[in-house]
Amino acid sequence: MRREYVLVDNEELKKITPKSGKAMEILAFVKQQQIDPIYLDTSYFTLPDKDADKAYQVLLKAPEDTGRVGIAQVTMHQREYTVFIRQRNHGITVHTMYFQNEIREVQGYGEKRKNLQIKPQEIKLAEQLIETLSEDFNAAKYRDTFQEPLHALLESKRKGETFTERPAPRRAQAIDMMDALKKSLRETARSGKRPRVAGEHAAARNAKRLAS
Repeated sequence: MRREYVLVDNEELKKITPKSGKAMEILAFVKQQQIDPIYLDTSYFTLPDKDADKAYQVLLKAPEDTGRVGIAQVTMHQREYTVFIRQRNHGITVHTMYFQNEIREVQGYGEKRKNLQIKPQEIKLAEQLIETLSEDFNAAKYRDTFQEPLHALLESKRKGETFTERPAPRRAQAIDMMDALKKSLRETARSGKRPRVAGEHAAARNAKRLAS
């Protein structure tokens, strides 16, 4: 494949740099609950520039009091982004935004199944499991369980050592979602401990069997 290169100097780039290349341009303020999280991309913590602390605090406080999130344009890394400006833990967090045309629609998503009947006891069973597993969110509980052994593998290879592989977890067989819920709740009743649904990943993938 033939590649072609074009040289562009700084002066030419300056001529096409939008206003947001020099300063963040605020476009609107919208209610936070109107923003679907699917539009959120990368998050950035922001700090005030020198002698701009007052403006920073105003931009932090006013949207917080009104329950609004700012929408702005800013240029970073030779690209213009539309971003959300949100108050978080007494500071301003900026989230880059996915555009509407970047979110692909999936045929059949969200459509109601015809002739599908869900029994009240099935809903009740799911609600019982949700209640049993309910807790306050703690981000520290969740981590990438692949990166740790990957780093250990790379480090052992760097040192010329033999890497001791962990036994691979047994793949959960496909199960019926209702059976999994019932079993989980029975175990909870006996032990008083928080349950873990056996084969929960397979159950999630095969939840459609509940509708069959």
